[in-house]
Amino acid sequence: MTVASLTEMQWQIAHAIAQTLVQDNTDVNELGKAIAYLRTYSHQDKAGTRFFDYLKALVRNGKQIGHSQKTAEYYNNIDKACTKYLKAYQNDGAILLQILGWVSRLMRYYKNSGTIGEITAPVVESARQVEIAEAISNRNFAVGDIMEATVTAIKGNKVTYQILGTIKLTEKEPKKANSLSEGQTVKVEIVELKEDGSIKKVKCVD
Repeated sequence: MTVASLTEMQWQIAHAIAQTLVQDNTDVNELGKAIAYLRTYSHQDKAGTRFFDYLKALVRNGKQIGHSQKTAEYYNNIDKACTKYLKAYQNDGAILLQILGWVSRLMRYYKNSGTIGEITAPVVESARQVEIAEAISNRNFAVGDIMEATVTAIKGNKVTYQILGTIKLTEKEPKKANSLSEGQTVKVEIVELKEDGSIKKVKCVD
């Protein structure tokens, strides 16, 4: 496995989980056991769902199966971090396995280096959000940029545009709505960005 096997966002997520678990003093060996469980089922359907169910079971039964109170804490930390950052990938066991493999390596790195910066990974809760975040993370948008968009819906003077195949925005287009049709490809101009650099508002310039 190489670094290139992860997307930029998956790489950020791996760092974020590793940093979070090291900050919480979680034992990397306990994460290793969870990874081993996932590896056993990663080629099967619903591997990710089984993995998250397994983490929940560890949390519920931590006191009985753990060697100490700390083991139960480790399970809880692992479950919280994975649920926060990886829920959107639960339908892809192979990707989960890749990310967690790097988490394990990065935990050792952060533990040894002793330096953890600000955790900045995006929190995405669905496969759809992953698509959008991936599209955004690979682009630097600027106000005034002209882009192609597909008209996906028209209701009155409101037009919904789809940009980069993933980003959907609904805008009031009182002068344009009547002349557009669903499925049409048009040019739109970015007129406003959100604080995170993603697109907030566009207007049709065709």
